[in-house]
This record gives sequence, C-alpha cells and structure tokens, in this order.
Amino acid sequence: MSNSKAEQQRRQQLIKLASAFVFLAIVVVAVLIVVSQSETSGGDSKLEDVGLVGKQLQGIPQEGTVLGDPKAKVTLLEFGDLQCPVCKAFSEGIVAEVIAGPVASGEAKLDFRSYTIISEASIPAGAAAIAAGEQGRGWNFIELFYRNQGAEGTDYVDDEFLTSIAKGAGVADIAKWNADRKSKRVLAEVATQTEEAKELGFGGTPSFAVKGPSGKLETLEFPGSASELEAAIEQAG
Repeated sequence: MSNSKAEQQRRQQLIKLASAFVFLAIVVVAVLIVVSQSETSGGDSKLEDVGLVGKQLQGIPQEGTVLGDPKAKVTLLEFGDLQCPVCKAFSEGIVAEVIAGPVASGEAKLDFRSYTIISEASIPAGAAAIAAGEQGRGWNFIELFYRNQGAEGTDYVDDEFLTSIAKGAGVADIAKWNADRKSKRVLAEVATQTEEAKELGFGGTPSFAVKGPSGKLETLEFPGSASELEAAIEQAG
C-alpha cells in the first residue's frame, strides 16, 4: 500500500471518529438539557399522582372543601389533619371508595374540615387547603397533599411544598391563594373547624360525622371500612 493511500485512509478514519465524537457530544448535551428542564420546570413536576388525583375527582362538583353534588341529601364530614399518616391511608383507601361510590353517584357530599393535631405546621396546611377551595381546587389540594405527604415529625410543610401542591392541584391564581391562606379570615376558619372537632368529642384523626335531611349529626370516630360509612350515609338519607 502506497503512503498516499494509507494517509487517505487514516484521514477518513479520523473524520469518522471526529463525527462520532461530535454526535456523542450532541446526545450528552441533549440529555443534560432534558434533565435540567425536568428538575427546574416547577415544583409540581416532582409531585406524585397528579394525574391519578385529577382522574379520581374528574366530573365531581366541588365548592370550597366540599366534594359532591351540592343538592345531595346527606353530608359526610371528615375531620382530618393533612399531616396525619392515618388520614393519608384513609384517603387512599376507605375515603377513595366513598368518593367513587355515594359521592360520585350524588347520594352524598363529602366535607373536609381541618382538625390540626399533629403540629403547628398543620395550621398553614389546613389554611392552604381552604384557600385552594376558594378557587375550586380544594379537594385536588387535599388529595395531592396526602399523596405527597412527608414523614411525620419532619419540617417538610414549608412555603415551597405548599406552593408545589397548589400548582399541582391546578390553583389558577397563586398570588391570591398565597394572600388568602395567610389571611386572618382563613386562619380563623381553621381554628373554628378544630374547635368543632373537639366539641364533637373527637380525640384523633380522621374522624367522621354524617348529617342527613333532618340536620341531626351522627358521629363515627374511626370507621373500619368504606361499607361502614356507606351504611351510615344510607341510613341518614
């Protein structure tokens, strides 16, 4: 093989290698851009079950922190603390069954009320849910909070976390939500709901009460199944 021919082949190999390195560099840069965007595109990008919560609540009316047909004859009241791990378990199990059953069918509406017993951070959490409810996204906020709940005793409930939940829940006006959740009016409502739970004799969360057309309130402090709540709803109606 002549020197000129060998040199030509080496040049071609170098060109191929250079092209391969350039292509690899482009791929690496593209991957880094995608990763960077996924990490910085907003707090709600890291939330779990945003789509699941949206599907669960789709088509069910909500006003404030009341989920279900406003004309439903029976109201099921849930007194919960958004930081409560047992409330989270109920949310994903028993309460989910009730939502899919008598709430979705229009037989009952579900009214969430804050009973702040875990820590001081439960107060701004409850206020944030009420403020989200004033924009028609109260139950989205509640359910999404539970599904992204941090470990009890940790300081995860901060402005960043609450804002992330609000965005993931679809709260449209975050500035208004921020002002509302910190207002004396909304914070006073959280305190009122907590006092109501105490007056009903509830010692823990979640606790439930059922109110039918007569207005009589029947308490169910710790139901063991969705069928128990559904039976109480049927009886109250």
